[in-house]
Amino acid sequence: MKFYFPDSQDQVSPSYDFLNDEYSPFRVRQRDDRYAHQVVTPIPYKGILVSKAIVDGSEKGTGKYNTPQRERLYRFGVREFFRLPEGMDSLGDCGAFNYIDEKIPPYSVEEVLDFYEGCQFDEGVSIDHVIFGYQPEATESDADPAWVERRRISLKLAEDFLAGIEARKSKVKPLGAAQGWSPASYADSVAQLQDMGYKRIALGGMVPLKSHEIIACLDKIGEVRHDGTELHLLGITRIGSMEEFSKRGVSSFDSTSAFRQAFMDERNNYHTAERPYTAVRVPQVDGNPTLKKQILAGAVSQSAAIKAERDCLHALRAYGKEQLDLAEAMAALETYLTLVDEKKWDKYHKNYKETLADRPWKHCSCLLCKDLGIEIVIFRGTERNKRRGFHNMTVLEAKMSELDFA
Repeated sequence: MKFYFPDSQDQVSPSYDFLNDEYSPFRVRQRDDRYAHQVVTPIPYKGILVSKAIVDGSEKGTGKYNTPQRERLYRFGVREFFRLPEGMDSLGDCGAFNYIDEKIPPYSVEEVLDFYEGCQFDEGVSIDHVIFGYQPEATESDADPAWVERRRISLKLAEDFLAGIEARKSKVKPLGAAQGWSPASYADSVAQLQDMGYKRIALGGMVPLKSHEIIACLDKIGEVRHDGTELHLLGITRIGSMEEFSKRGVSSFDSTSAFRQAFMDERNNYHTAERPYTAVRVPQVDGNPTLKKQILAGAVSQSAAIKAERDCLHALRAYGKEQLDLAEAMAALETYLTLVDEKKWDKYHKNYKETLADRPWKHCSCLLCKDLGIEIVIFRGTERNKRRGFHNMTVLEAKMSELDFA
């Protein structure tokens, strides 16, 4: 089972100063910053996925690449731009979630092929239009007409995409995108894509589905899937179901879930093989809107807040080095965080105590945890948070390696 990591310019600076929370004045992001495959061992994914919407923008506006970054990607190609190691694959798609509210996709087949070929991707997914709805018993005659139209558009664009690949004699390996609202509609999409000539098919729109619903779709697809046709799950990570997915023809998937949970999840921020932990939130005084409002209103002294923040970080680092006991570390944490937001302290302090008491970073063999120590579980700024996300992907990789995909 091959895991592709969807990139969104997620890098970390190796020269970042954690004690002073400062970047080096000589840092050049594209030259100096590192991707996950450059900072953790083993590399936690087998390929990267890059969306046209992220690079070139969509109807919602500009993408996450500035003009110089975009030009470098097209000039050097995806392999050199991302410094991909030997054997790592690259997959391009359109980023359908970015134009989900549009009636039709904002890109032409020619534009998408220009993107895939210009950036020198190994593989590319046909243009699709996401169907966000699931009615397992609905036929085409009683399903939402908008869903029926989106599936029709996706299949027509897949047909045109394959024709474009053949006309250009492109080296990009095509994946046909299948959309549906039920097991039967997904199966019919796969059958039509196979008839067009696709050997690799990406199943889209399944992110909201429960695992048993995905399996129901895969079972129905299995009735029409040819021997040798491989399936890719777009945006899906379900470790507990991966073996079942594999038995039903799934050979690859992509997801940012493990990475994004590091800073987007309410509590499950730091992953281990046994369980997730809550990262300890220590916001910066000048970066926390709630605290800034209190300071401006005169309710909190800025100098007192800065001192409490410094004392809190000093106590956590001393605890990490076993120079301070848990009660003292928690006391310093409470002093600062009740100043920031007392309600949040009441909400999370038991989770923080559990994280600190268990010291999960001490039991992790990944290079990031060995290098950063307690800093990896401190929820504070992009450099710590992205590194924790990279750590989470190493846990995902380890779990995947233990599964039986025979």
